[in-house]
Amino acid sequence: MQTAYPRRRRFILRLQAGLIVACCLCAFNVRGQYSVYEHDVRYSNRYFHFGITLGVNNSNFKITPDSNFIAQNQVLKMETGRGLGFNLGILSDLHVSNRFELRFIPTLSLGEKNLYFTVRNADTVTNKKIESVYLEFPIHLKYKAKPYYDMRPYVIGGIKYSNDLQSNAGARRAENLIKVNRNDFALEYGVGVEFHLPLVIISPEIKLTYGLVDVHAVDPNLIFSNVLDRLRTRTILFCVHFEG
Repeated sequence: MQTAYPRRRRFILRLQAGLIVACCLCAFNVRGQYSVYEHDVRYSNRYFHFGITLGVNNSNFKITPDSNFIAQNQVLKMETGRGLGFNLGILSDLHVSNRFELRFIPTLSLGEKNLYFTVRNADTVTNKKIESVYLEFPIHLKYKAKPYYDMRPYVIGGIKYSNDLQSNAGARRAENLIKVNRNDFALEYGVGVEFHLPLVIISPEIKLTYGLVDVHAVDPNLIFSNVLDRLRTRTILFCVHFEG
């Protein structure tokens, strides 16, 4: 079930669009003054590069109903809704060759996901908001295309381990909760563009995450847990990398 964005979410989306425009303007302002080749020569003796990454995430769950969902008559419908969050990470690149890099970005990720349940004889839809604080450890292989002036497109792919510091799987009094496990593994892939400026590389990037692990902590004593079989995470992430 989709709901209208509140004011805070509209502000985040506008901020995201503003970051993209700002990065593009910065890059175009130095076009013709500085090239990727100059940057490669300048850093040719450095195998490791470091930086920071800032991002905005949009997450939800892929729901698999339990086998008894059709037989029961208390919960009539369940849907998933997206929630916004923020990412802050430390970036490290190992330059394998001129085209390939191995990238590791330990990240603190704040986010939320929503589950909506339509219950028999209820006047409103029940919303279960699941907030998470993740420590994420993604490892990506990055392939860079040939440079064009001060721009260099690239694609990335890899895996990620996440640890939810706010997991409620061990909660004892959780009658109204959906419990989720602490650990998650996911596949990630995305695209981005490097803008090579005189002092820094700025890289806007869009990335998709597909959870491989069922994070639903089944509790037969919970009404909403009984109608769920599996929950897998799905995330769209827009981020900007700043690399020295």
